[in-house]
Amino acid sequence: MEFQNGYFDALLRSGPVREVVDNATEQVAARARATAPQESGKRRGEYARGIVTSGKLQDRYVGLVHATNPRSMAIESTTGNLARAVREARRGR
Repeated sequence: MEFQNGYFDALLRSGPVREVVDNATEQVAARARATAPQESGKRRGEYARGIVTSGKLQDRYVGLVHATNPRSMAIESTTGNLARAVREARRGR
């Protein structure tokens, strides 16, 4: 039996696979938004609102979850919110 690598390459870039990846990516982002720490005052909710998704075509299509708030790096380094959301999605929670 010989595998047709071109078929699998095309499959991993296809519309249906992109849809599955986008749905999974949005689930991770939704979980991250739901569990995001809340800052006080005028900044309340900015971190959670700054969690967005996108897709990228490489050898295959991949989904990305970004935290765009200027304080995202500091918040993520102390809370691990995005990393935890990915782990929980991987476990099927």
